[in-house]
Amino acid sequence: MLSSLLVANRGEIARRIIRTARRLGIRTIAVYSEADAGLPFVAEADEAVEIGPANPAQSYRNARAILDAAKSTGAEAIHPGYGFLSENAAFAAEVINHGLIWVGPGPDAIEAMGDKINARNLMAAAGVPVAPGSKEPARTADEALRAAAEIGFPVMVKAAAGGGGMGMAVAEDAEGLRKQYDTVRGFAERMFGDGSVLIERYFPRVRHIEVQILGLHDGRVVALGERECSVQRRNQKLVEETPSPALTPPVRAALLAAAVRAGEAVGYRNAGTVECLFDPAGDEFFFLEMNTRLQVEHPVTEAVFGVDLVEEQLRVASGLEPSFDPGALTVTGHAIEVRVNAEDPKRFLPGPGAITTWVEPVGDGVRVDAGYSAGTTVTPSYDSLMAKLIVHGADRAEALARLRAAVAGFEIAGPKVNLPFFAELLDRPEFVSGDYDTGIVGRMR
Repeated sequence: MLSSLLVANRGEIARRIIRTARRLGIRTIAVYSEADAGLPFVAEADEAVEIGPANPAQSYRNARAILDAAKSTGAEAIHPGYGFLSENAAFAAEVINHGLIWVGPGPDAIEAMGDKINARNLMAAAGVPVAPGSKEPARTADEALRAAAEIGFPVMVKAAAGGGGMGMAVAEDAEGLRKQYDTVRGFAERMFGDGSVLIERYFPRVRHIEVQILGLHDGRVVALGERECSVQRRNQKLVEETPSPALTPPVRAALLAAAVRAGEAVGYRNAGTVECLFDPAGDEFFFLEMNTRLQVEHPVTEAVFGVDLVEEQLRVASGLEPSFDPGALTVTGHAIEVRVNAEDPKRFLPGPGAITTWVEPVGDGVRVDAGYSAGTTVTPSYDSLMAKLIVHGADRAEALARLRAAVAGFEIAGPKVNLPFFAELLDRPEFVSGDYDTGIVGRMR
């Protein structure tokens, strides 16, 4: 096992990684921006280095500052968490070239899956189902229209280099496509430095289901179940659960097998997620994208499998066997996670501010991964995620009951908070029944 680890991230995921690393006897180093100096993750690391101002480009996305911190502290490895530089192939390569251990997949796999069009083509060649869509970037609005004519409206217009639900829009007809093409292309150029656009079939009623994979150091790829991620606002997830209430055993088996093939196709190592769209009407699933990193929602997988995915990441990076038997994985119970954000529960607009009250819920099967505490401040510089509330029960009914109690018992004052939204969701028959899709939040508003 490696001996020292720099965590190139912030907030709850930095605390999460530090917690496991310290349990394993690994010295931990935090890096932080000026704005984050008072957050818990900074105090909980064995050592902490300030790397720049609040602007992420000058701190958490500043590869040079992070590598300098690793050198000055004698770090042996870097864990990128999620977001920021976690899926930056050039940064991963630079870490390795500096003689450090990169806790993640190789740069080649990151690069191969970073472009949605390239990823679709690779997956199709590997026998993984993909939704009807363009095999090449639509370089002009006219090319996008020709692709849409073959696919059929409505279509999804996507930034090929995008991720996390950003750079996506639906076009119902040719006029809408021309407008959305220009919008998405401009957004992609600004955000990702790549204006490539993908045209793909849009499914009006669809579920978003992903598979957790782990590429072991010996080349095997293991699937650790699926996660249902269909409760979303602006194509970004709010609630995740496992097992998915939508899948039959045959479909689940086919989905997990396809995810393993996806990982094998790119020689995947470490933790990753194969995201798919599931059409309940036809019992069909289609590859959406692969996230070449740890996911925000990984705790629900940990709950039902009894594994620590961060530990498994560190074991793979150290060239060690997993702590579990890949051939004897079993699911126990049901787990649900909600993302507690500093945002208006009606319109989901960010509402940062100083936290005056922070009381976390407790109880059987309740876990909170938090990035903040009373006396700290949520700034507008970063994502609005304050904490993840995770519950685990013997079945979905017990998990829902525990989640209702936990949502009611989570007290936060100061910034805006979306907890009232979850209370509303948990009383909605559509969600309680498990028969919901990605349009559920829109139907609530």
